[in-house]
Amino acid sequence: MAIIETDTTSIDMLISDFFIKCYFLIDDWMENSCFSMIIYRLSICKCRGKFWVDKEKGENIWIAKSAKVAPTAYIAGPAIIGKNAEIRHCAFIRGKAIVGEGAVVGNSTELKNVILFNKVQVPHYNYVGDSILGYKSHMGAGSITSNVKSDKKLVIVKNGKEQIETGLKKFGAMLGDEVEVGCGSVLNPGTVVGKHTNIYPLSSIRGVVPEHSIYKNCLLYTSPSPRD
Repeated sequence: MAIIETDTTSIDMLISDFFIKCYFLIDDWMENSCFSMIIYRLSICKCRGKFWVDKEKGENIWIAKSAKVAPTAYIAGPAIIGKNAEIRHCAFIRGKAIVGEGAVVGNSTELKNVILFNKVQVPHYNYVGDSILGYKSHMGAGSITSNVKSDKKLVIVKNGKEQIETGLKKFGAMLGDEVEVGCGSVLNPGTVVGKHTNIYPLSSIRGVVPEHSIYKNCLLYTSPSPRD
């Protein structure tokens, strides 16, 4: 492995700022312009940690020295693997991926056009494409994001009577912080799940699911937000 070490100061701020931009410019990061920007800034800034630039795997692949990457994992650039992240056996990262600090990408899990915030877990046979997963969110074994409609039309996010046109053919899911997605569930194109929500196993989700909710057998149960 050909390694270039980078001594640095503000990678966390840089990536955090990038995350915020992605919420409002999702079409831009999918088209790679934002990704090109962060890769360039990463290459010239001074960060606190040390990253490996893996030239053997391809261009623009940055791996934190404290990350664990299985030799059987596949990573295509551009990609950034954060501190203490774990990329397990036969993980398939197809590019345009940010894997946050302490995140887990598991056996036979596939990522494409994604942002995984810190401590996200996609540990067993997951597909996550064109999606953003919030802090400490977890997808159970076999759960996936479906990112293309069967009729190939542009994805619309539906929130009751409100319809938000994304202008995108590919749009998976956006999960808030600490969302739990049960095993074998499907997040259909344009799914948005609020923070601290629990999706029961074998669910088929679409549209907006409010925060602090339980989704079970196509029924939605909501509870008041806890006081600060």
